[in-house]
Amino acid sequence: MQVDGVLMPPDGPDCWPPSDNRRQWLIFSNLDGLTLRGAGTIEGNGEEWWNLPCKPHRGPNGSTLHGPCDSPTLIRFFESSNLVVRGLRVENSPEFHFRFDGCSDVLVDGLFIRSPANSPNTDGIHVENTERVGIYNSKISNGDDCISIGTGSYDVDIQNVTCGPGHGISIGSLGVHNSQACVANVTVRNAVIRNSDNGLRIKTWQGGMGSVSGIAFDGVTMENVRNCIIIDQYYCQDKRCMNQSTAVHVTDVSYANVRGSYDVRSAPIHFACSDTVPCTNVTMAEVELLPFSGELVDDPYCWSAYGAQQTPTIPPVSCLQDGVPESLLDNPDLKCR
Repeated sequence: MQVDGVLMPPDGPDCWPPSDNRRQWLIFSNLDGLTLRGAGTIEGNGEEWWNLPCKPHRGPNGSTLHGPCDSPTLIRFFESSNLVVRGLRVENSPEFHFRFDGCSDVLVDGLFIRSPANSPNTDGIHVENTERVGIYNSKISNGDDCISIGTGSYDVDIQNVTCGPGHGISIGSLGVHNSQACVANVTVRNAVIRNSDNGLRIKTWQGGMGSVSGIAFDGVTMENVRNCIIIDQYYCQDKRCMNQSTAVHVTDVSYANVRGSYDVRSAPIHFACSDTVPCTNVTMAEVELLPFSGELVDDPYCWSAYGAQQTPTIPPVSCLQDGVPESLLDNPDLKCR
């Protein structure tokens, strides 16, 4: 399928046909071998959707308006294989720009995705229950995750991507409503993240099960990023979540050649792991993060995080613990495929 010129959906929720699904606009389902490409622009007309009163906008003093509500993903691929998406310019989606659900063998190359930094839930590319994915040579700026990796995603390779502003590259959120979540073999190489709330993030809900494993971040440049490196096993959208004793296990995560600058309002490295299901085998090598402006924040945060500095880092991450807790050995709730 070739896209030239400008392609756009109805202008806002008041113009949306009542008989149409409000959760998605263009959907490609049960296809094999589709290529979507072109030199044109797909314009999402998202502003009226972002301004719905149920959307979670930032308010005064850190407050928000509660959400979310139904808004369409601009382009969704469902239960399809051997997909190629190349060379498109996509702007101002009402919600996610691209979403891949239940797909396999996906190539995404040379995309330009742009929405305002305050546009809610406008993830650039979301992958879920999808395997063997390559995302290459793309520029993404938006109001949420640049790229988000959901449960059931395996063998995802991300290279030469520039993100920001936005929420960085995220694995998760995973394990919501006490569900099992499994993600394995995700690599991020030669990426740039600038002027973002987060950099490289793994986020899981308390009460989940399963595992995140085999994650490698290598050759990432940060520019003025809050929370440059973050694992958060206490993810909660409204801060009223109850403590629970199970969690998605985060293991075998490596950070190598991660350099750049951070916003001093937050510690650049933050590992908040579960008391009962700690993070394990977190390794760091050639990590050098300096303040964008102001004084050095040299106090990384670790809680129940096990791993090692393989080389000296800036700031030093001496709070990682050695070994593997006995409570994690042969735990069936942590098993995935």
